Amino acid sequence: MSTFSEDCLARMRRVTTATLTTQLFKRGFRNRFMRGVRPLGQYDGNLVGPAFTLRNIPAREDLDVVEGFANPEHPQRKAIETVPPGHVLVVDCRGEANAASGGEILATRLVMRGVAGLVSDGGIRDSAPIAKLPMPVYCAGPAAPLNLVAHHATELQVPIGCGGVAVFPGDLIVGDADGIVVVPAHLAEDIARDADAQEKLETWLLGRIQAGAALPGTYPPNAETRAAYEAWQAARA
Repeated sequence: MSTFSEDCLARMRRVTTATLTTQLFKRGFRNRFMRGVRPLGQYDGNLVGPAFTLRNIPAREDLDVVEGFANPEHPQRKAIETVPPGHVLVVDCRGEANAASGGEILATRLVMRGVAGLVSDGGIRDSAPIAKLPMPVYCAGPAAPLNLVAHHATELQVPIGCGGVAVFPGDLIVGDADGIVVVPAHLAEDIARDADAQEKLETWLLGRIQAGAALPGTYPPNAETRAAYEAWQAARA
């Protein structure tokens, strides 16, 4: 399982997914932002944590019955009980939004176990109370039908697709009001540092735009603007 420094996690909690997608683009990654996956509630800060994955395939009527939930080895129930604290449970629902990938009881159990968040490209039932939980939940939208209508849970901790993005166990999940970015684990430390630096520069550039500066030479900054920024940084230091 991937581990990240506290500095990396702290930086990821304060940068935006927009900035992260820019940093990923600079490194050749164009498809790391999940499509159709949005925050269910209003959250005070970013969702940040390593991915713990659950894979679903289409349901089969003779296998996907309610009685199966009594088995503690049922992959969905096992995922709820084994995802480590501080991690994000990422559920592959193949973009099927008409059935739930979880409900209030399961989400509450994740909260009680200290899980960082739940991300699914399927639906979520009991959406109103789940939206009020302290744990961020991202999904394709509300859906009352239970998961067995559409999903057969098969495997934990395998590479999956979620929101059209490849997610490997241990990838760093970052979510904000725009949605979810999946950062490859081996790049997370460098991207966190560069994203933090980008946002500091862009906050300063925004101040210039608000003061009336034109885009040319300001955004992106030319050599003169960069020199002014560096002088401003040095004065602050």
